[in-house]
Amino acid sequence: MARQIHLIVVGKLKDSHLEAIEADYLKRINNPELIIHEVKASAENKEAEAEAILKKVKDLGGGHLIAMTEWGKRYTSVAFADWSGALIERSNRLIFIIAGAEGFSSELLNLCQERLSLSELTFPHKLARILLVEQLYRAQTIRSGHPYHN
Repeated sequence: MARQIHLIVVGKLKDSHLEAIEADYLKRINNPELIIHEVKASAENKEAEAEAILKKVKDLGGGHLIAMTEWGKRYTSVAFADWSGALIERSNRLIFIIAGAEGFSSELLNLCQERLSLSELTFPHKLARILLVEQLYRAQTIRSGHPYHN
């Protein structure tokens, strides 16, 4: 069973209101714990960002990589709870990745075992990050029978 879920994001949040929202959810997520890793955004290109992401993945010891992309699979919250719960049970480490503004390099996208979308809508990266963190918390509450989802 995965003891931790990791989220690798390109860039920093840089908004105290969003940081407070994220911190609140991070305090609540405990089954398993969620750890966020920020890698530097690159003015150069998405390949440079992919290198930084892959270095972080290597530093973490690898894991089951999930690309957050508009072309990924979409779930309802309940289905996401079931899907992520199954992954938590069978994977030693889950790593969600939110790429930078230029998106994923083809190399990085090809290394990911899963592609996940939060919506058909396009969100700014900082909001996508908050939405994913909230959905991971929601999934935890759904799996545990907590009334948050209601």
